[in-house]
Amino acid sequence: MLCHRWTVRPLTHPLFTIPPVNKSFCPIRPSSLSHSPIMDASSKTVVGDAPPTQPLGFDFLTRKPYVPPHWASHLNPIPSHVFSLGHLPTPIHKWKLPNLPNNTEVWLKRDDLSGMQLSGNKVRKLEFLMADAVAQGADCVITIGGIQSNHCRATAVAAKYLNLDCYIILRTSKVLVDQDPGLTGNLLVERLVGAHVDLISKEEYAKIGSVTLTNILKEKLLNEGRRPYVIPVGGSNSLGTWGYIEAIREIEQQLQTGTGHIKFDDIVVACGSGGTIAGLSLGSSLSTLDAKVHAFSVCDDPDYFYEFVQGLLDGLDADVDSRDIVNIQNAHMIERNFIYFLNQAEDAIQLIIKRSNRILIFLQAKGLGYAINTSEELKFVREVAAATGVVLDPVYSGKAASGMMKDMAENPKKWEGRKILFIHTGGLLGLYDKVEQMAASLGNWRRMDLDEEIPRTDGIGKMF
Repeated sequence: MLCHRWTVRPLTHPLFTIPPVNKSFCPIRPSSLSHSPIMDASSKTVVGDAPPTQPLGFDFLTRKPYVPPHWASHLNPIPSHVFSLGHLPTPIHKWKLPNLPNNTEVWLKRDDLSGMQLSGNKVRKLEFLMADAVAQGADCVITIGGIQSNHCRATAVAAKYLNLDCYIILRTSKVLVDQDPGLTGNLLVERLVGAHVDLISKEEYAKIGSVTLTNILKEKLLNEGRRPYVIPVGGSNSLGTWGYIEAIREIEQQLQTGTGHIKFDDIVVACGSGGTIAGLSLGSSLSTLDAKVHAFSVCDDPDYFYEFVQGLLDGLDADVDSRDIVNIQNAHMIERNFIYFLNQAEDAIQLIIKRSNRILIFLQAKGLGYAINTSEELKFVREVAAATGVVLDPVYSGKAASGMMKDMAENPKKWEGRKILFIHTGGLLGLYDKVEQMAASLGNWRRMDLDEEIPRTDGIGKMF
């Protein structure tokens, strides 16, 4: 595993296109819905347009032709193949959060349980992106993200599963960019599976941009005779969007096979790179689910994501004008210095405009900034875990859930009587980067008090 500080040099020649190469794979993957785990469901019958099933367990890491949901068959291009990388479907269960508005129910879609090494929402995108990489004859993949990027970790694991090398560019502070990044959280997994790690400072990242940075590395590898495939930040491009279009089919069929006759009014999810919310909102609007999607932005402002999602929709020929189906308050209408002040004051800036036909609402919940947590946010993660047993990550779902609960407290009438599906997008390994911040608040331990006069019996109390 290579890990070094990356020195950026100018591009020397245009990039080349990798010609597609045919590869032979066993095209077996059972329907992801052969066992549909809504916690109150008893029926295991697959309904709708799910593909045929195969014995559970033998489809993992196989590739098969992809058939889209019937309601998404007009989108273009439709992926030709998909890999089975996630443990799907992920369960849905009621989330007993305290202090909800009257008659409000929150249910949890556990995409954090889509795997262990390869887990979270990124897996769904990688199922399509890695299939494309293999189809193009790639021998390695390149991607980019923050120093504790869940996406980079998932990509590194997926690449190794498929016998591909992985090169990841990780963004860190200029103070640490020339130092070994360590083995905390996602970094440990990345380095264990042999990913090649290049470090870049946040300032260099902001000045050059992720596309140029990955293209520089791509050119370098091409010059070395490699066949790289570039995966964008978060796996968020039009192809990756199919991951959560497919997730909507999964949710739709879980509801159809359940016995509780549940109808979700809202879907709540964190937004970090845009691909997950693009797939969820498009799929929800096309399918029978028809739930409103509330996206809590944890990094860039809602205006940026409004335009970015539109680009992903256009890339699928969705024939959807996001300005007709998404109503977002432009962040630039608020003085940026004022936004900065509020962020520094640890406030969540809620950017909401009500519209009856919207499928997507953006709420800004980034607080102090991407992957930076206030003590209040970490306290929320701890309290939710202690109350419900559900551990949220501090970067995405933790901030989104905190933002949702704050909005419910401030605007209870808006949420009363509604059934909400919260998408847990994973990222548990990111908590290990917050150990020092959380240590003081996790003091529930003690030395067991034993009476010195307790007699010892031979043969009892041994190690085993």
